Amino acid sequence: MQAAYVLHSRPYLETSGIVDLFTLEQGKVSVVAKGLRRPTSKLRGVMQPFVPLHVHWRGKQPLKSLLVAEATGLNGIIQGSALMCGLYINELLQRLLVPHEPVPRLYVYYQYVLNALVAGDDVEGALRTFEHKLLSEIGYALPIDTVLANQLYYFDPPSWSFEAVTSIDEDLRHSVFSGQQLLDIADDCYETPAQRSAAKRLMRLAIDHLTADRPLQSRRLFKKQ
Repeated sequence: MQAAYVLHSRPYLETSGIVDLFTLEQGKVSVVAKGLRRPTSKLRGVMQPFVPLHVHWRGKQPLKSLLVAEATGLNGIIQGSALMCGLYINELLQRLLVPHEPVPRLYVYYQYVLNALVAGDDVEGALRTFEHKLLSEIGYALPIDTVLANQLYYFDPPSWSFEAVTSIDEDLRHSVFSGQQLLDIADDCYETPAQRSAAKRLMRLAIDHLTADRPLQSRRLFKKQ
């Protein structure tokens, strides 16, 4: 049995479903849940986003066959804007994780951000921390180690680098950060509105670059609210 959460599910054949799981030991794993969409299926109430699970599957192919899924607790009710945030982080994981590549530290940060969404405590700070850790864990750590606090920097997503600049071009203002802002992000310090605004801009630039082939659906839900 492995600890897991449901990221996304979609119909498969007449009554089954394909479920993308985020697991502690193997990262993202896709499984076939037979009979998932039957009205009498016990899995329907269990295989839901944000519910901590223990699961067991079998199969040597990339798409596994789910054998067992048991809820190990409830994170609580997530609704409203918190639900939108939860769907957003699930979509990030579904889109950016490499299948069967363990990221156990990210799994812990995922639990952390879910707890923040349930409690409603510093949700924005929790989201920025999760985005930051996600980038690091999938091999896209932000190169902030040589940044100087009193210098201005332009973030260039294609080269994944910060370039020192002496002034702010109006056309590039959205991509320019002070060194102190970047150092605050490196420390996951999001206490002030200015720090949060800078972190949100930077994470949006980085994530938009990594998902450029297909915009995030969860962002569209935010705009409709």
